[in-house]
Amino acid sequence: MEDTAADIAAALDQVGVRLKRIRTQRRMTLTGVAKATGISKSTLSRLENGQRRPTLELLLALSHAYRVPLDELVAAPEEGDPRLRLKPSQVKGRIVIPLTRQPDGMQAWKIVIPTGNATPQPRAHDGHEWLYVLSGHIQLVLGDQNWVLEPGEVASFGTTVPHWFGSTGDEPAEILSIFGKPGERMTVRTTSP
Repeated sequence: MEDTAADIAAALDQVGVRLKRIRTQRRMTLTGVAKATGISKSTLSRLENGQRRPTLELLLALSHAYRVPLDELVAAPEEGDPRLRLKPSQVKGRIVIPLTRQPDGMQAWKIVIPTGNATPQPRAHDGHEWLYVLSGHIQLVLGDQNWVLEPGEVASFGTTVPHWFGSTGDEPAEILSIFGKPGERMTVRTTSP
């Protein structure tokens, strides 16, 4: 039982560091987070500096504002089948969470795009990609075309055309991305309204 209490205390001691890292990765200010969560700047600052222990109520609000699972904020130990825990990584300033593990076939990711990722750098490669906007707005450059996609919108395109997607610069965005290698295509079935 003592080991468990010590583990909990050690995990709580690291929450402030994680909160600050996640906030800075999202390029959010304390003022912006305070406005989004209703938590005062003073409380947020004390949480990040380890001067205040987080409560479940505060962590839930921050988890929602940062769009990360609660267990990521507190570094909860992995439980259950580890094959089902997919770890996020940083790729070109974005947080990328793999949703598939198989090396062959369609690959799916949830991508969190911060506001600062707004300079188009088109590239081309073999395959086909589908993008679905979950939240925020993204800019999609496809060849000489440029669109702003909003929540609920989908884009489907061959990746041999130079393309780029990123922030509009106004707000972070979350998308689902599915990529298929050459020759792999989704079968779309619809019913008439």
